This record gives sequence, structure tokens and C-alpha cells, in this order.
Amino acid sequence: MDNNNSYSSNEKSKLSRIRRLFRRRKRVKSPLALSCMQLLGPRDTYLVQSDEDDTKFWGWKYAQGLGCTFEWKGDNHTDITAMMPEEWRDKVQTGFQVLPFHFQGRLNGHDGTLGGVKANQGISGTAEYDFTVRHIAGWGNYSPLSNEGSSKSESIDIGRQFSTAGWLANYPVFEPHWQITMANARATGSLNWNGTVYHFQDAPFYGEKNWGGAFPTKWYWAQCNSFENYPDLALTAGGGIRQLPFSFLPGKKTETLGLIGIHFNGTFWEIVPWMGDMNWKVWPWGRWEFRGKCIDGATQFEAEVIAVTEEPGVPLRAPTKDKGM
Repeated sequence: MDNNNSYSSNEKSKLSRIRRLFRRRKRVKSPLALSCMQLLGPRDTYLVQSDEDDTKFWGWKYAQGLGCTFEWKGDNHTDITAMMPEEWRDKVQTGFQVLPFHFQGRLNGHDGTLGGVKANQGISGTAEYDFTVRHIAGWGNYSPLSNEGSSKSESIDIGRQFSTAGWLANYPVFEPHWQITMANARATGSLNWNGTVYHFQDAPFYGEKNWGGAFPTKWYWAQCNSFENYPDLALTAGGGIRQLPFSFLPGKKTETLGLIGIHFNGTFWEIVPWMGDMNWKVWPWGRWEFRGKCIDGATQFEAEVIAVTEEPGVPLRAPTKDKGM
């Protein structure tokens, strides 16, 4: 399972892109293999398109680059690789491409709230997006948007970024893997959603990547980087139950963990179980509470996050080991 999530919003519209590749790691191709793109659009609308031929998917090993072409314009297209944005526009009928700072996609699918993920399982719908991204913060210290009031900025190790779920996440120890690539960024471009065109400039943008065998059996997550009057503030909090391929404790095959990550004024503040105390209370939907203390290291602090909503939300699909998407 390879999953790349990115989110961009402004006052006029909200757009989320969730691209998934589900491929069981066996020599014999699994019937669950699938490349899939899910899009959340304005007013919580939801479109999906998929292809059972997962060989159409490509990805870079050491950088943020991935994509899948569902349909080409014309014939005689065999290359499965990244393209320049202009070339992608000319050649791709439907599919998606993610480059480090440019995102493109064309979807000809259906309403995912009324059917499954495969073709002709819902009311048809179309979408197209094309935008660039200006990076602000990854997962670590960063150059602040303004040096005003940032007396620590000169001593910050700006270049160093961290593994979101701990340094062991670099190795095949936990399932699934999770890395936040852009905790805070700004997106500029356009979205065509079922014939209605939205233009946006410097809209708040967030990007992350998940990969591994399947999603956790239970997980929760909250994120915001569009705080009013605080453009240099980004919050990410989440956690769940992840698998342990091996354990020194007999019978222990999973662990439950959570984290709080805050980027503000060039500094990264992180609360994780191995550096302090973390607890949370999560409702099935509508309310998320996170509380934690960092008691290790030179900077000790505590944080409390309470997120609520009265909107009904939209169920999305995630890869599972036994049933696929």
C-alpha cells in the first residue's frame, strides 16, 4: 500500500487529494491490486476513479514523486515515468502526477459516497486540478515566514527534518509507515469540479505519505494550518494502533501511540511517547482531544488540543490487507 495525501483549501473551496496504490507483496499478483485516486471537493463532495492494473503506477524512491496514468490521449504511450507538467497536460486523459512542487490530476469517475471504488459503481463525475506548491515547513525546524520576534531563528538547525513516527520508521519495523512531508505550505492553481472552475492563490496546503501493508486497525488524525492571523502556525496530531512485525514482549503484536506536532515561527515542537507523556480521547466522529507533555530534552513544554465539528463528514476508503480498498 502506497498512499500520498495532500490537502489545500481557501475561503471559496476545499480540495483534498488522496492517491492510493494497493499492491499485495507477493510474486503472484493479488486480486486486490488496485491504483486509486480519491478527491474531496467543495461542500464535502467526493469523487473516485481506480484501475486494477497497478503496473501503471510509478514512484521515485528518494524524493516526492509518484503518479499513475489511467488513460492516455491517443495511442502508443508506454512510458511509465514522470513527465514535465506541459507534457503531462498534452498526453494524459485521466490520472495523476505528483512532483516535489507541482500537482496535477484528471479524474473521470463517480460519486464515491454512493458506490464502490471500481468503474461504473456510482453516479459519474469529473474533476481536474493543476497547481504549484510553495513549501514552508516539513517535519522539523524551518525558515520562519517572518523573523519578527524570532530571536532563536539564527541558531535553528533548519536543514534537519525528522521521521514523523520516530527514527525506526526509516526501517521495515512498523506497519504502516507515516511521514509528513509538508506540514505547512501554500498552493496556487485551479480546480475544475464537475464543470465549475475554482482558482486559488496561496491557499493553505498540507502533504503526507503513508506506505506499507495496510492502514492501522484504528487511527485518528487532526490537522490545521489555516489559523486566522497566524499564517506561520501549523498543527498536526494523530495516532492509532500499528503492527509490530517482531516484539521482545511475548504476545505483543501491536502498539498504541499518538503524537502532537506544532510548527510555529521557525521552530518545531513535538510531543511523542518516547519523549514524554501523551494521552487522547477520540469520539467516533465530531470531537478529538489530545494532551501531552514533553519532558525530555532542553525544551520542555505541554500542549492541549481540542478539535470539534458539527458537520457530518464524508467516509473515505483506506487499504486493508484482507479486503483491499
